[in-house]
Amino acid sequence: MRRSLNRAGSATREFFATEAAGGILLMAAAAVALIVANSPLASAYFAALHFQTGPVLAPKIGPMSVHLWINDALMALFFLLVGLEIKREVAGGALATPAQRRLPMIAAAAGMLAPMAVYFAVAGGHPALHRGWAIPAATDIAFAIGVLALLGRRVPASIKLLLTAIAIVDDIGAVAIIAVGYTDSLDIDALTRAGFVLIAMVAMNRVGVRQLWPYLIAFVLLWLEVLASGVHATVAGVLAALTIPAGAASDGARSPLLRLEHGLHPWVAFGIVPLFGFANAGVSLAGVSLATLGDPLVLAILLGLFVGKQAGIFGAIALAVKLRIAERPGGGWWQIYGMALIAGIGFTMSLFIGGLAFADPGVQDQVKIGVLAGSLLSALAGAAVLRLAPRGAPVTPAR
Repeated sequence: MRRSLNRAGSATREFFATEAAGGILLMAAAAVALIVANSPLASAYFAALHFQTGPVLAPKIGPMSVHLWINDALMALFFLLVGLEIKREVAGGALATPAQRRLPMIAAAAGMLAPMAVYFAVAGGHPALHRGWAIPAATDIAFAIGVLALLGRRVPASIKLLLTAIAIVDDIGAVAIIAVGYTDSLDIDALTRAGFVLIAMVAMNRVGVRQLWPYLIAFVLLWLEVLASGVHATVAGVLAALTIPAGAASDGARSPLLRLEHGLHPWVAFGIVPLFGFANAGVSLAGVSLATLGDPLVLAILLGLFVGKQAGIFGAIALAVKLRIAERPGGGWWQIYGMALIAGIGFTMSLFIGGLAFADPGVQDQVKIGVLAGSLLSALAGAAVLRLAPRGAPVTPAR
């Protein structure tokens, strides 16, 4: 038991270290993308992203381009890692017991619903913008942990753990939204084949297959069939992750889940996520002014992330504690409020959902501006609150 607890603690420490460094690299990649997109290299940047490499893996999306390989293929590995982290936390981590899950689930649910409500309050009068309802609902865990890392010991470990748990539950909701909310048509034959592959992966788990290579081959097949089915291919990553065995072997060796997570995490944190940020954060700022922030789509996303996230998460935590549904996490109320602000960094997932919601490049540029502005404002405000918050002096929320 002690050995398994030590492994879990080691995995958590490794997770925070990798996420923090990867989050800082993601910030740098996003900044470089903005610089390049507004430099003489802009035309080469956009041409490279849309360069068609082939082949046609799904008739619905046509020939594969560099951008599609990043968003549909490499991001499937990102979602595979998300699924592994979810399963690890539920199996023996921060979400292992009903008591541990209660507060993150309440906070994450409110932290998704409130931004959606804010989005519709601003953009509801524009039917063409309704498809963007889920853009401000997600939290970018890498970016958020990166910001917390820059604050060092000003942020209690309990606050980092709570933000991680909320973001993981948030990811579950985001995957469900992608699967259900952004699937317009289905290829039933491909979906059926995907179902058979998934059943085979579950069967491998049940009969005790512990080598990773059969699961990885099946994952590639599952990804191809889900891509062809009309459901976004990244959903295959989470589904595949749930079939990977989580229990340790009888000889005490690391479980297949931990081995795969350990091997995948650096590639995702230091390669895939920064590459996604570089490929998706580039937006031309020519003609952009403060008035642009008043455009319905830009403003809806900005306020959804900055106002909706903090109101939903902090309000839900305060209410749950007041009603004794859950215990208050460690740290003062100012730290909890700062964490709620940091959760408004939507970056990776918000950009990803925005790309699914709107096909028009001009509208996608508005999405990027809204996401970047809302995420930056949340990061700066959250960092300021956490930097200035008094240590060990909790502030009671208003009644």
